Amino acid sequence: MPAYAFGPRAARRPANFCGVHAALVCVLFFAVGCQEKPKPQRSTPVVATKPATRGPLPYVIVANGEVEANRTVSVQSLVSGMLVKVGITEGDEVKAGAMLFQIDPRPFRAELDRVRGLLARDQAQLVRARADSDRFSGLAKDGYITRQALDQAYADASALSATVAGDKASVEKAQLDLDNTTVRAPIAGRTGQLAIKAGNLVRAQSDPALVVINELRPVLVRFSVPERDFQEMRKRAGLDKALAVKVTANSGDTTQSAKGELTFINNVVDRSTASVLLKARVSNENRTLWPGQFVTVGLELSIDSAAITVPAEAVVTTAAGSFVYVVDSGSKAKRITVKVGRQSGGIIQIDTGLVGGEQVIVEGQSRLTNGAKVEIRSNTPATGGGGRGRSSRGGGGKGGPGTTPAAVSSAGDSGSRGGQSKKGDSAK
Repeated sequence: MPAYAFGPRAARRPANFCGVHAALVCVLFFAVGCQEKPKPQRSTPVVATKPATRGPLPYVIVANGEVEANRTVSVQSLVSGMLVKVGITEGDEVKAGAMLFQIDPRPFRAELDRVRGLLARDQAQLVRARADSDRFSGLAKDGYITRQALDQAYADASALSATVAGDKASVEKAQLDLDNTTVRAPIAGRTGQLAIKAGNLVRAQSDPALVVINELRPVLVRFSVPERDFQEMRKRAGLDKALAVKVTANSGDTTQSAKGELTFINNVVDRSTASVLLKARVSNENRTLWPGQFVTVGLELSIDSAAITVPAEAVVTTAAGSFVYVVDSGSKAKRITVKVGRQSGGIIQIDTGLVGGEQVIVEGQSRLTNGAKVEIRSNTPATGGGGRGRSSRGGGGKGGPGTTPAAVSSAGDSGSRGGQSKKGDSAK
């Protein structure tokens, strides 16, 4: 029988003693590593400023318009006949009175000769009838003819006089028809597409017209303004003043503009659009405007001599109202509530809140609070950075060429610095 030793036994460690020890070490290490580090101090925001100006500001109503010819004439023939000659080509510039078409004149010349012959015959008969009436008048006094015969002589002379008058009208009509065989331009302008060619039969006053002529110098610009702007126009300029108009094409070279003056105001408000139709006449000497072209019209009503204006990007609009940030003498941002007037291009008129001359902040307002210290960006752009914080941050973060350390620091971007701190933590 084997012998068993019943002496004191060594203490045995728990099976999970090492695991618990490792867990405690990790918890302590995590607690030490997660201690809150001090936040880096935010740099002074960099902003861009522009001055609030005080000076003349035109009151201009901007509207969409369409160019139309000053006069449009659809040329038609007044007589029927064979078209024997076309004196123009499509798209020609013609002067008033220029020959456009020639219709065969021979039938009309023959008709003129015929009515002239009838006129000559009736004039001769009228001479004889008047002579007879004068002779019968003397004979009637002596009793050689009856009163009835004298009255008949007078009636014959009167009838022939009326016949001669009719013959003269027929001669004039035949002469007019002969003249109308040559179709001439009634106005100066540019011809359109020809509807008929030589050799075709032309009918008097039939559609389509032989050609359409548009007068391009000057031209009219038709546009409409809303009823509220029309009321402002009446208030500032009345209805009889020739207001200045600036017309700019919507396509092509939009930098070129033409000047004209308002010539027509419709006498009714279009209730379907709540607008009033206006027309302006533009000289169009260089023919930059073309009928049917869409343009932008600027109607100048008056000029505000002492208007306070700021760039449009300086105004911040919220549900509570509009405000701007200005930089005071202590280089601090000051929030000023303003009443915004009308906008003209890239500037906005300020009715109340500014007096002119203030340095308003036009970029960087989203990072500002009232009374915050700011740094005004230099007008000279940084090399390769374009002078904007976004370009500087991009160059500094990537270490790109051409980005100066000053540009990176002036950006004041806490996000970039946060990235650098995180890299330090990971290194640990």
